[in-house]
Amino acid sequence: MRPRVDWMNQTDDRVLELLDESGLILTPAVIAKNLEYTRNWVSRRIGRLENSGLVEPVDSGYYRITDRGRAYLTGELDASDLEGE
Repeated sequence: MRPRVDWMNQTDDRVLELLDESGLILTPAVIAKNLEYTRNWVSRRIGRLENSGLVEPVDSGYYRITDRGRAYLTGELDASDLEGE
């Protein structure tokens, strides 16, 4: 069971899942195209995920999931660790 926090939504889960399952370093535009969201929306969500340490920038505009992001997906991260971020 994944931790649930107020600021997270389904987009966040889908972004993390895509980054994890693909094993790729992706741009918000590529993520948006694959998940059928707008690039602007994905960029905002990526910013939130980055602030929480769930994704990290690799290069200008490119992101990958972190070990913390994988721990979130597997339910190993306590929800209190994500509160207020």
